[in-house]
Amino acid sequence: MHFASDNTAAVAPAILDAIVEANSGFVRGYGNDDCTGAVERKLADVFEHEVAVFLVPTGTAANALALAQVTPPWGVVFCHAESHIATDECGAPEFFGGGLKLAGLPGGAGKIVPSTLKAALAGYGGHSPHQMVAAALSITQASEAGTIYRPDEIAALCEIAHGRGLAAHMDGARFANALVRLNTTPAQMTWQSGIDVLSFGATKGGAMAAEAVVIFDPSRAAFMAERRKRSGHLLSKHRFLAVQMAAFLADDCWLTLARHANAMADRLAQGLAAAGLAPVWPVEANLVFVLLPKALDDRLKAAGADYYIRSSDSLAVGPDRVLARLVTSFATTGAEIERFLELCQTS
Repeated sequence: MHFASDNTAAVAPAILDAIVEANSGFVRGYGNDDCTGAVERKLADVFEHEVAVFLVPTGTAANALALAQVTPPWGVVFCHAESHIATDECGAPEFFGGGLKLAGLPGGAGKIVPSTLKAALAGYGGHSPHQMVAAALSITQASEAGTIYRPDEIAALCEIAHGRGLAAHMDGARFANALVRLNTTPAQMTWQSGIDVLSFGATKGGAMAAEAVVIFDPSRAAFMAERRKRSGHLLSKHRFLAVQMAAFLADDCWLTLARHANAMADRLAQGLAAAGLAPVWPVEANLVFVLLPKALDDRLKAAGADYYIRSSDSLAVGPDRVLARLVTSFATTGAEIERFLELCQTS
């Protein structure tokens, strides 16, 4: 019963096969290989737009380098207070951004609403050179609460951000999970709604270690190659990064893997609700958050269930319960879910 994270799953077979197949012969390094070029062209096709693409091995690198590219060291990045960049990246955005500042905004179910962003921006300006400058907005798709921004919600936030001269960044570690749930297009969920730069995740979706910084206006990518190199995130044996992303995107593999993960989350959520343990937030991607009595938490853990306990400023948990985060993946099985639900129904 493996629900700790989609990172705990193995590598998807098609992606692992691609790595093995690439492990022969000699190929130029540092991205000067044919597969890297093909991946860049493929992502342009996926997003229906000319893009600048920079592959990196981790989501932290993708987020930190993307934000550093569009934010000066004296700039402020507005994000949800419980977003991954604010709580789980050990200051990487600030470090690689040369001192940029993250401003965490409140919001229920992991999402920022326009009125909150407007209020935050009202506190910036008119105090130069003493005050840091509002420079970027970062939203997470799907959010840390497993919820999803609709294209109109993204557009509303981006319109506010652009109106104040801010760049708009999307942390898309679970981009595919959000995409298949919305049944929209990658273009509609990003640049057509105002996103300027995307951290496109493959690792949580089934890759071994592969992410991409996608910049929708290539003119904004000046010296990004040097930034990646200076940060230590330009792989010498770059083909093994590129083939992962190529296999992830080939034949809609990424969408198939995400649909399975989402379907397993739905199945889990429905079973929990039937047991009187309805998820606290809408299950829109592959994350299920549920309040468990401590006695049930102990029983599940004793039976081998693996998941994390979380907290949220927007949710009162109480002394006798815990907030469990259950994450499904492309490798989650129905048997795991049925066993977990069986334990939840045991008195």
